Amino acid sequence: MTQDSIQLVRKLLYTLHRSGSEREVLVMTKETILILDKDFHAQWTLRTILESERYIVLAVDSVERALTNFQEFEVSGLITEDRIDHINVPEIIRELKRDFPELYVMMLTAENLEEKEYKKIMNAGIDDLFLKPISAEKILIHLKKGLRHRKLLLQKKRLEQRLSELKTNRNVQEVTLSRSSLSQKKSFTVR
Repeated sequence: MTQDSIQLVRKLLYTLHRSGSEREVLVMTKETILILDKDFHAQWTLRTILESERYIVLAVDSVERALTNFQEFEVSGLITEDRIDHINVPEIIRELKRDFPELYVMMLTAENLEEKEYKKIMNAGIDDLFLKPISAEKILIHLKKGLRHRKLLLQKKRLEQRLSELKTNRNVQEVTLSRSSLSQKKSFTVR
């Protein structure tokens, strides 16, 4: 299967999932993980690890392509380097977290960071930061933990929306009841 075919299938699955038709079509149950890394070998290694766990994996080597993928797919997690093409990736993460607050982000770096740089990166919204090399087991443990947290955040968001809808419906019913009882009182006093 060519890369274009894979992308087309993923878009179709995403569209079906978004439209609520996932009950009618067998849709992969694992989340989509985006790998942003300039090093092809690192991309291949991460892709192999994640696909062995049945994740849908998108691997790109530029920030622009990564941002495009966020527009086309529902990305659950991002694994990235701290710098890509002299671009300050933590700033990009900060922007992504504004649009996708539930996104899980793991950052990998090859250099030791000073305390100030570490704080700056973590304050940008990165969930986990690791020094390379890192074991596949550690990646998977933290990814699964981060994705569980993401699911809880999404569930909380849905429940809050549902609660808000119920409150709105209750307020509408109360207004309708009070109008109804008011009109009954008016008709009672007129007789």
